[in-house]
Amino acid sequence: MRVFVTGGTGQTGPTVVAELVAAGHTVLGLARSDRAAARLASLGATPHRGDLDDLDSLRRGAENADGVLHMGYGGDFADPADLIRRDRAAIEALGRPLAGSGKPFVSTSGTLVTVAGRVSTEQDPPDPASVAAFRIAGEQACLAFADRGVRASVVRLAPTVHGPGDHGFIPALIAAARRTGLSAYIGDGANRWPAIHRADAAVLFRLALEKAPAGAVLHGAGESAVTIRSVAERIARKLDVPAASLTLEQAAGHLGNPFLARFFSLDVPVSSEHTRALLGWTPKHATLIEDLETGDYFTPEASIRAEEIWSPQP
Repeated sequence: MRVFVTGGTGQTGPTVVAELVAAGHTVLGLARSDRAAARLASLGATPHRGDLDDLDSLRRGAENADGVLHMGYGGDFADPADLIRRDRAAIEALGRPLAGSGKPFVSTSGTLVTVAGRVSTEQDPPDPASVAAFRIAGEQACLAFADRGVRASVVRLAPTVHGPGDHGFIPALIAAARRTGLSAYIGDGANRWPAIHRADAAVLFRLALEKAPAGAVLHGAGESAVTIRSVAERIARKLDVPAASLTLEQAAGHLGNPFLARFFSLDVPVSSEHTRALLGWTPKHATLIEDLETGDYFTPEASIRAEEIWSPQP
């Protein structure tokens, strides 16, 4: 299959591109810079110049493909309306050339669109009050193509996609613990997050392209419910600092970012049982706690990277 991929040079994208190439697919990857083009070429993909706002470029990429994988996402997170507008426009541009073809179109969302406080399944509708509600419009735009002759599906990724070079939420906890000498969780720390290893996510994306039925919502969660306290305690042990409970207000100061404190207070477990049964997907790589023990999270390079990204807001 010739697959047009957006977001192929992000944190998860290169592993997905490599997985597709290794499985025998031909990858055409959206590249907005020479550096991105070189990265895609190094992975065995063919660069396609353009960006998510270049709708003509997106259309051309989709027209020349047997399937589309949309992982790219961009904009100002302080302006959710703009995020929604840009993502929907990109999805429309990618999906229209596939109409009536039966070709696969896989778009990306996050499990944080689900209802907090209980284990959500793939069949549960997204929650308009969720912290990631800005992703719902993109889900709906992609899935609408299932009624237009496209094998459209959505992969909701866990909030932490861990593995080498991670610069997501977990490194923010580590950076704060290094900076303050305290590894923190909020309240009793029993709130639960799903997690997935990047290599398992890559397999899921490939399987979605190859065989997910039209209209499928898939949960990219290798683990359904990792407690934030267990993460904080593992960080504390690795850094030889105490682990302690903070209030939400205290956590905002500790992390230097109220947005992060809110995220780490969420209880958002999900099930991926339907996804596993539907696609025959079995996560095989390290769990999040195992990755914290044996991965690269505590190397000097990781520390520098985390501080550059997650330094406290002024």
